Amino acid sequence: MDNIKIAISGYGKMGHMVEKILAERGIECSGKSEDIKTFDKALAKESVCIDFTTPAAIRENYKFLAENFKAVVIGTTGWNDIKDEVIAYFEKCGTPMIYASNFSIGVNIFFAVTDFISRMMASTGGYSPYMVEKHHCHKLDAPSGTAKSLAEIIDNNMGTHIDIQSVRCGEIPGIHSIGFEGLNDRITITHEAFSREGFAAGAVEAALRTENLSGVHDFHDIIFKAE
Repeated sequence: MDNIKIAISGYGKMGHMVEKILAERGIECSGKSEDIKTFDKALAKESVCIDFTTPAAIRENYKFLAENFKAVVIGTTGWNDIKDEVIAYFEKCGTPMIYASNFSIGVNIFFAVTDFISRMMASTGGYSPYMVEKHHCHKLDAPSGTAKSLAEIIDNNMGTHIDIQSVRCGEIPGIHSIGFEGLNDRITITHEAFSREGFAAGAVEAALRTENLSGVHDFHDIIFKAE
């Protein structure tokens, strides 16, 4: 693991943050590219690629990623409609891949808390869920991938369709608030990111965990699996 090389696909704000985390942890960055298809293929075979690009870029690049890199971590959201296709291609190529709608450790705990609460709500009845998510004005997808993941958990547990309100303003890193409205009271839970650093740190942790890993995995299952 000490000799792992990590490449960065997408060199925007998240790409810069991943590079910062790598430098702080003494991990070699084997390259960074706005167009990953120009990456040296020989070097790619020795590298784990962390992708923070755009939904359009994932559609264009996922085959190259699966065919050429040692392993891949996808932090980009907005490609859920082709998720089965992407997973099948990585499995066909035998390339390990970890994906997540959010690589923050705190958000993945938030997923677990949401699952627990919504299961209790389903068993007792009498509550209606809603969600408000807020992000910076540069974010391309709305609702966010994280909001969609949370909604899927709630909808599956409660048999409902949760209403999601999306706000895009300023430089908000990410706030997700869920409410359960009852006749006599309201329960609310919120996760607020202070910066993008938590997302980048989680993605780097995922890249490290691709060592000796096979198949395609959701990050949540990787970090919370029983030892």
